Amino acid sequence: MGMSESRVKTFQFLIEGGKASAGPPIGPALGPLGINVLEVVNRVNELTKDFAGMRVPVKVTVDTERKTFEVEVGTPTTAALIIRELKAEKGSGKAGQEFVGSIPFEAVVRIARVKMSDIGARTLKAAVKCVIGTCQSMGVKIDGKTPKEVLRDVESGAYDHIISKYEAGGV
Repeated sequence: MGMSESRVKTFQFLIEGGKASAGPPIGPALGPLGINVLEVVNRVNELTKDFAGMRVPVKVTVDTERKTFEVEVGTPTTAALIIRELKAEKGSGKAGQEFVGSIPFEAVVRIARVKMSDIGARTLKAAVKCVIGTCQSMGVKIDGKTPKEVLRDVESGAYDHIISKYEAGGV
């Protein structure tokens, strides 16, 4: 680590998508560094606008000497992404007996693709199974079927054509 490392500071924030402001937590943390806080806030909001209504982890790296910054956006939790698809308020309190709604299988695959690296899944299919597991624990059906039924279908290859379409980077 050379001398230059000391001038680089990294901050982690959890903010609501598209709603960062110059107030806490960002303003007080970055203000003293002499960078343009509003520029940072605008960049954060631009990068998180698709996650409106969800809390998103954001990493801001500041070069205190050059007064430059970089913003990296994490992804909301799998549960938050499922809830966005459902347009529901929250998961079921009685998962297993009571279902709060259903999301299309394609939504499961889209979420799996977004979360794949966070989940640490080596394949999209493995990530899909993780998302199905989250649906199970939240009481969310997939294509009107229980997550357990869908998991069986995924295992048997019934959904491979949809998964491979997304794996190819299409859609």
